[in-house]
Amino acid sequence: MRIDLHTHSTVSDGTGSPEQVMREAAEAGLDVVALTDHDSTAGWDEASATAADAGVAFVPGIEVSCRHHGISVHLLSYWHDRADEGVERMLAATRDARVDRAKEIVRRIGEDYPVTWEAVSERAGDAATVGRPHIADALVDQGVVPTRDAAFEAILVPGSRYYVPHYAPEVNQAIRTMRAAGGVTVFAHPGADTRGRIVRTSVIESMARAGLVGLEVHHRDHDLRQRSRLADLAERLDLVPTGASDYHGTGKLNRLGENLTAPAEFARLEAARGALSSH
Repeated sequence: MRIDLHTHSTVSDGTGSPEQVMREAAEAGLDVVALTDHDSTAGWDEASATAADAGVAFVPGIEVSCRHHGISVHLLSYWHDRADEGVERMLAATRDARVDRAKEIVRRIGEDYPVTWEAVSERAGDAATVGRPHIADALVDQGVVPTRDAAFEAILVPGSRYYVPHYAPEVNQAIRTMRAAGGVTVFAHPGADTRGRIVRTSVIESMARAGLVGLEVHHRDHDLRQRSRLADLAERLDLVPTGASDYHGTGKLNRLGENLTAPAEFARLEAARGALSSH
């Protein structure tokens, strides 16, 4: 069984629709796939219907943008009640903050490069969340950089004069909110130190005490040293080690199924879901 628990569609910063992502997942030979758009569940219905038609088991998910003392932390949540009031309030605040932040980034970049908010909005289309990837795509369209990745490396990198922080819920608060809504939470790419600062082990320990269920161990942004460290940490804290592609379509080099979650570990996530639903 081939299980990929981290993908993105045009609802956030992927380049394919939820339907397209599910069809590509089937073509890639995946048996189970989660759609985890940033701060939005708007793609669930389309993805679920297409997955059923394509013979793929669909896992409804989300990637929540969080913080811990200024460090960005991305939290995956699976199977939560998307109508839960606490979840809705948290995500609405995050989405609103993302738009304000994106506008300020575009204003700053526009002083040096030919990019406008109108161009970014057009690139974002019907996306529920507007973010830096859409700004990167607008820069590619203008010929400023050759690829989205190059935009992040040269212009949108944290610490640059164009970078703007944004509101995000404290990660342990987010874990408790998703857990209360029946969500099974996994810390996404916790060792991706090339993206910026990563949280200390003590923070992951506190996340586990707050109800975190898993660690995304196998990810493109983790070298062998990080994978080994995270696997040992997951074992010590009794967290489920997962693997996933973090697929964004043509927006990134990541490919569906390049990292997978073992069936036995997926069964542990399902067991955690059952335990939450019984309370």
